[in-house]
Amino acid sequence: MIKENLEKIRATLPEGVTLVAVSKTKPVSDLQEAYDASQRVFGENYPQEMRDKHEVLPQDIQWHFIGHLQTNKIKYIIQYVTLIHSIDTASLLEAVNKEAKKHDRVVDCLLQFHIALEETKFGLDLNEARQLLDSEEYKQMENVRICGVMGMGSFTDDMEEVRKEFKHLKSIFDTLKSDYFADQPQFKEISMGMSEDYPIAIEEGATLIRVGSKIFGARVYAR
Repeated sequence: MIKENLEKIRATLPEGVTLVAVSKTKPVSDLQEAYDASQRVFGENYPQEMRDKHEVLPQDIQWHFIGHLQTNKIKYIIQYVTLIHSIDTASLLEAVNKEAKKHDRVVDCLLQFHIALEETKFGLDLNEARQLLDSEEYKQMENVRICGVMGMGSFTDDMEEVRKEFKHLKSIFDTLKSDYFADQPQFKEISMGMSEDYPIAIEEGATLIRVGSKIFGARVYAR
């Protein structure tokens, strides 16, 4: 079933859009099944769970960390993570830079923006992002690389509201691209859209979509 689900989704993706299979709480056997169906990019929310899966699954998997990241958990993922989607404070970026330096790595990161109606969601606003990017501290960071932006739409059936939020994230991306990253080709990623709203996200410019339940079925929470 996982293979069929993946094929169905891939058939709808335009060129330039990467499918991140959100595999949090899913058993290794499910990830292996997706891997056997040619999926190579997986998204996890919990650092220790990601570490444990990384240790037993094929080494050519690209691991994307998409959850809220606590600074004391960075050490579990820093040696192998491909992309961290959820940089929501300057201090977190600084902590990732510090850990990456210990392993002589440059880690790709996305700045997470708060675009949803819910107050509970994490993320920067444009002014906070400007403060971060203008800071002397940021200019000294040699072990992180900002590659784009991430946002989570509101949990709602009102798809016009979600579309408005995705448009907003795209406009933030465009502003940062022209003001800070015009000559940096790596700044190209817009991570938005999940199982229920990814087609709208693609229409509004997503380059990374984070899809879980449409691939693996409903989530299992045994935590």
